[in-house]
Amino acid sequence: MILSVLIISFRPFQPAGAQLLGQGGDIVNQLGFGTLGALSLASLFTLTDRRVLSALLSPWWLLLFGFLFLSILNTPAPSATMRSAAFSIIGIISMAAVLTLPRDADAFSRVLMVSACAILGLSYAGLVLFPNEAIHQGGEVEFQHAGLWRGVFTHKNIAGPVMASLSFVGIYLWRRGWRVSGGTIFILAMIFVAHTGSKTTAGTVPLAGLLVILPGMFGLRALVPIAVAIAFVGTGVATLGIVFIEPVKALANHMMPDLTYTGRTALWEFMGEMIAQHPWRGYGFESFWLTDVVLTSDQPFDRSWDIRGIVHGHNSYLDLAIAMGLPALAIALVTFVVTPLRDYWRTPLYRENVFMADLFMMIVTFTLLNGFLESFFFRRADPVWMFFVMAVLGLRLTGRFRVPSRVAR
Repeated sequence: MILSVLIISFRPFQPAGAQLLGQGGDIVNQLGFGTLGALSLASLFTLTDRRVLSALLSPWWLLLFGFLFLSILNTPAPSATMRSAAFSIIGIISMAAVLTLPRDADAFSRVLMVSACAILGLSYAGLVLFPNEAIHQGGEVEFQHAGLWRGVFTHKNIAGPVMASLSFVGIYLWRRGWRVSGGTIFILAMIFVAHTGSKTTAGTVPLAGLLVILPGMFGLRALVPIAVAIAFVGTGVATLGIVFIEPVKALANHMMPDLTYTGRTALWEFMGEMIAQHPWRGYGFESFWLTDVVLTSDQPFDRSWDIRGIVHGHNSYLDLAIAMGLPALAIALVTFVVTPLRDYWRTPLYRENVFMADLFMMIVTFTLLNGFLESFFFRRADPVWMFFVMAVLGLRLTGRFRVPSRVAR
């Protein structure tokens, strides 16, 4: 139930959900997630092995939380910003409970299967019962998305990555022998991905799957972290590189002069200029895009994206730097990239550990690459952020403890 609520939220089929949280808060979400966080915290302290709980307390995570707290103090209204940060922290605590409460791989598989069925079932039902909410409409601000599916989520750019993560769940269940449920979840999730209109997501799903599973099929599992690291750096160069690395920028202008990632490059250029003005502390957690610097800025006629009124910079790494500063970004890269790759590398070669670590690494790989085009780090209880947290924390556990196939009763 915890996982289903974290992904679906207490406000499904609410296209304005993000705005509700930004306008003084939503009492339903506040009470719901507050209760969920309290129950999860109580479960962690009463039902979870102390060794497992201590393993989740990574020093890198604690350091990153320190930067988060400083960024909250760096905002014009710390008390209001704290509410947004609290949603993200509650989500992390709840996801830790999702990982540690199941007694074995079978129990965890049931959690994944039930949650996947709930998410897919509601999203597909919404296409028929609530089409105005589950499908982007022509009368909305982003009228160009008309006809694209978003299901229970606020936007197709959230629905796509969530369904991509569910496709990895389907692969995991299939590999464990749950062929019917795994195959069904994979097919339904990929059909939904195709109808979100995201070619990037549709292309990144098989890439992430092949990077993780293919080397293991040839006895080269140790090469997975290297392959993922190369893909991460390559994607960074192909996206941010064409804005900030002059030789790459010149090459891109020569070979693909119209490459803007749907106008994102202009947005990233602006963010780079702003980061250069406050490189060490940033502008505060979830504060920059609501400042007068953005809202009253001039809009050049040749800029392909109007930055006034947007809610994030469509790049997780730049948004984290602009909120917390470049030192926080460096710590985040260690926490979100280096540490998971190391944890995958040290995973013992037991059947259940391997399957579960592969699942988490596929999710980490996909979300890290997706982070170059969308923002989700510490974004309240964003479902993409929740899947990413589950995968990063899950790799810490699979790298340190043997996952039992079935606990004797």
